[in-house]
Amino acid sequence: MSFVRLACFVLTAPFILSSTACDTASKKGQQDSVNVESDSAQAAANTVRLQLVTDQFISPVAMATPHDGSDRLFFCQKEGKVWVVENGKLLSKPFIDVSGEMVKINEAYDERGLLGITFHPDYKSNGKFYLYYSVPSAVKGSNHKSRVAEFKVSANDKNIANKTSERVILEFEQPESNHNGGDIIFGPDGYLYIASGDGGGGGDKHGENGNGQNLNTLLAKILRIDVNSAKPYGIPKDNPFVGKTGARPEIYAYGLRNPWRISFDKLNHRLFAGDVGQNKYEEVDIIEKGGNYGWRIMEGFHDYNVPNGADKSKLLPPIHEYEHPLGISITGGYVYRGKAIPALQGKYVFGDYNGKTWVLTQNGNKWTRQDLVLQGKPDLNMAILSWGQDEAGELYMLLTTTGKGETKGAIYKLVNPN
Repeated sequence: MSFVRLACFVLTAPFILSSTACDTASKKGQQDSVNVESDSAQAAANTVRLQLVTDQFISPVAMATPHDGSDRLFFCQKEGKVWVVENGKLLSKPFIDVSGEMVKINEAYDERGLLGITFHPDYKSNGKFYLYYSVPSAVKGSNHKSRVAEFKVSANDKNIANKTSERVILEFEQPESNHNGGDIIFGPDGYLYIASGDGGGGGDKHGENGNGQNLNTLLAKILRIDVNSAKPYGIPKDNPFVGKTGARPEIYAYGLRNPWRISFDKLNHRLFAGDVGQNKYEEVDIIEKGGNYGWRIMEGFHDYNVPNGADKSKLLPPIHEYEHPLGISITGGYVYRGKAIPALQGKYVFGDYNGKTWVLTQNGNKWTRQDLVLQGKPDLNMAILSWGQDEAGELYMLLTTTGKGETKGAIYKLVNPN
């Protein structure tokens, strides 16, 4: 199985667009995003070793932990199964399998599938968890629907879910097969945050002015809902567009192209997003309530498709961008808050589908990028699909590896170097 650019990963011919202007959106923002090539001292400080967790299933695209003290790790396989690693071993049976409800996944190339998992903050007492996955649509012109659904664990087996307990929370139409976002996480406020892409294709061409700047669609957004207060969900009273005409109240932030992995900093609760670019730039954003991150007006710091009269001063620039061909598709990560690798403390760890890895370090308003050096890399081509964080704050890298006539999924823990 070849997993290819789940977040518009390889810009294949249908997605290639003509060159666009590259004017700076925010001189200040661009100055605050600094790229630094790693010297020997930096490389030594930002070195980790990869410790294999499992390589026994393909397409690991998301990870979550139940925060129940069990130290179990749960992994989404894009094709529809959730697997459990307990006491360092992959269990033989999946926690849940929703492949029968999903659209048919093309193993050679597909950005749809089982893309996200999260556990309710009170999972230890209520047994609830949530999945984001792709289901068929009966709407003409729609490729599929993205579904967020609630499930419960089995009453008599902590490692098997009760599939019949499914409660559909939210569904929304997807005009294309790509740019699905798919991350779902609970915030420190107890609300569910959902990352959605712009609906696919190239250049955000759906609708009159695309989806990124359209507040009447759930696409190209970070959504924020309350799964506890109403059925199927409630709207937090302080969501920025509550009561505003022509805007969906679920929207927390907008103007994102395809946020591929979002995460909260465990220490200060800032929300980070890796947003996949179009042809030239990948970006990292810190998401603020009501923020407009510019797509499709901007790609990174640069003009992309600027309508007449657009006020770019109200757009929030990324904290960092990098150009192609340094990377081809960002895979957002986590601010490290574990204890095993002190040198990474407080740094944002992330990578690219092409296998490169970095850290961002904040110094005042500036974020500096440095290489993250990996020891113990597999002797194969590696594509970074996602990252994970366990209950102790330690980080994991989710990969597809190819070479020597085989393609495998693999999950590695980041540990102190030898």
